[in-house]
Amino acid sequence: MENCAFDEIYREMFPFWDKVSRSDRQSICGNSAMVTYPKGTNIHDGNDCAGVFLVRKGCLRMYIMSDDGKEITLYRLHSGDMCMLSASCVIQAITFDVLVDAEEDSTCCVISGPAFAAVSERSPDIRIFTLELAVSRFSDVMWVMQQILFMSMDKRLAIFLSDESARTGSDVISLTHEQIARYMGSAREVVSRMLKYFSAEGIVEVSRRGVKIIDRQRLRGLTL
Repeated sequence: MENCAFDEIYREMFPFWDKVSRSDRQSICGNSAMVTYPKGTNIHDGNDCAGVFLVRKGCLRMYIMSDDGKEITLYRLHSGDMCMLSASCVIQAITFDVLVDAEEDSTCCVISGPAFAAVSERSPDIRIFTLELAVSRFSDVMWVMQQILFMSMDKRLAIFLSDESARTGSDVISLTHEQIARYMGSAREVVSRMLKYFSAEGIVEVSRRGVKIIDRQRLRGLTL
């Protein structure tokens, strides 16, 4: 069992892997599955314990939704990222519903929530790792809320474009206005209006390909 593909993945991803017992490693491997999600699939609707996601390829979006259907993106997971917030049975202090969509065709290693929770009960190393990962994700969530509550729209958009450019290593952000608005927790009309302003100021160029940053220094100035 320990020579299976999952064991190799977990040895790379989990710093606690060699510290837990052989039987617990076998339990986690035996309750794991490699799952492919087509783009647009709702992976988790917040109503159950979806388990622990490790993204091998693609992109997942974690978000919350209000009663009237407004979405706020908490963060996105890319290759090499993992998330515990979808596993309420692992971290029982999670009392709000987190939804998960596949933003691209994605392949994920999914560990059963109950199985991971059972092993973590026997291992302080796993519990510490789980809590540290959850805290780092909550830091991401608080950063999103801080932007929404306290920052102007032009600053929020400048931060988003700068971060996305840094993540992809490109001056072209290949996202639609609708996608940008969804990631920012705003309305498409508001994003389009602000991009039009940025374009008129010579900061970006807007086309069907997406948004191209043409004056990075001025864009950076708006983030301060």
